[in-house]
Amino acid sequence: MSQKKKISVGRYALLGFQHVFAMFGATVLVPTLTGLDVATTLLMAGLGTLLFHFITKGKVPAFLGSSFAFLGGYAAVKTMADGAGLTGTQWIPYAGFGVACAGLVYVLVSCLFRAFGPQKVMRFFPPIVTGPIIICIGINLASSAVNNCAANWWIAILAVAIIVVCNIWGKGMIKIIPILLGVVGSYAVAALFGQVDFTEVKEAAWIGFPIKMEETVVGLFSNTNGALLFSAFIAMVPISLATMMEHIGDICAISSTVDENFVEDPGLHRTLLGDGLATTMAALFGAPANTTYGENTGVLALTGVHDPGVVRLAAIIAALLSFCPKFSALVHCMPTATIGGVSLILYGMISAVGVRNIVENQVDFTKSRNVIIAALIMSLSLGISFSAAGAISFSLGSVSISLSGLAVASLVGVLLNAVLPGNDYVFGTNTKGDKSMDLGRV
Repeated sequence: MSQKKKISVGRYALLGFQHVFAMFGATVLVPTLTGLDVATTLLMAGLGTLLFHFITKGKVPAFLGSSFAFLGGYAAVKTMADGAGLTGTQWIPYAGFGVACAGLVYVLVSCLFRAFGPQKVMRFFPPIVTGPIIICIGINLASSAVNNCAANWWIAILAVAIIVVCNIWGKGMIKIIPILLGVVGSYAVAALFGQVDFTEVKEAAWIGFPIKMEETVVGLFSNTNGALLFSAFIAMVPISLATMMEHIGDICAISSTVDENFVEDPGLHRTLLGDGLATTMAALFGAPANTTYGENTGVLALTGVHDPGVVRLAAIIAALLSFCPKFSALVHCMPTATIGGVSLILYGMISAVGVRNIVENQVDFTKSRNVIIAALIMSLSLGISFSAAGAISFSLGSVSISLSGLAVASLVGVLLNAVLPGNDYVFGTNTKGDKSMDLGRV
């Protein structure tokens, strides 16, 4: 059983802030990379975490932060929106609709888990499908990281160096938050050399409401592009196949850390439901998809305090921070090269997780079916994404539909796995493999 400790009020608060510190760098980086609002992201991370704890009976000490897996989907929707003549942040409600639907896929799978059990459902999403999909998510984004680095390669290299040093040689909390330290360190140096314009910070108010109604899905009611809405749905929903596997990996990792079987109690059906509804709620209000955070699992291991109440306190602190526009403006002023350096490692790490998922689940590539599935997923995803058109477009009546490379590859992978003989994957027999999709373990 998990370790129980009596904690003083002061230490309780300190532990709560420590969880905020652990999740912060990655959580605010996603809106910074995509163009979503930082304040809304923090608010929905806090509220989403509280919703997750309510649905899981307050038993799982997990924090829900921004998911990196949907970065490629956001980029695809923004490109399609630009082609449709949308400007500024008008693309965000469309992306939010797609991500909200992806969150509802969690709800559907949660019901299937409840009805049939994890092993029967997971046969349709084995590592030979999810691994290559994750690999392609990172590779598809790599070029944007290099473009951002080009703004100032010295600052970008500094960000990379700090992350590498902290992750490899760091001890304790330093090893858990290398991304945050890379951002802060390179940001500070860039500011020291006059490469950061803090005008936005000076002009921002100290207190403000964190939700922008024009960036919520409600904004679609006044003027909706049906074709773009459907394309956003198709671009985002298949990514949920990968993020659900990430979720299961996180829950297995948390269970191992605190020595309690959360797969059985409260059960994966409840944890998936909580994560899915938190993602849908966040997306409806213009925030990124949520996911359980491996960084906070590291804090559980570091402190030995596994009380879910501490994580709930961190969620409340994150929500309160969202009401400070000046704080959000400080994040928004982050140098482009800092973003490039951090994302250069981050996108590669996403692909590395896909490789690890295949390796640690011992996928047999002497089987032709596995080679064919992986080959088609990777060639379709990368080939379509880097083609001249960047998507497969066709018309259904008067509606024009665009399918991203990742969407096509995901659908083909799932269908091939279901049709081709020889699917011998059994969930729950390989503890190391089950945890391999946890992005926070890299």
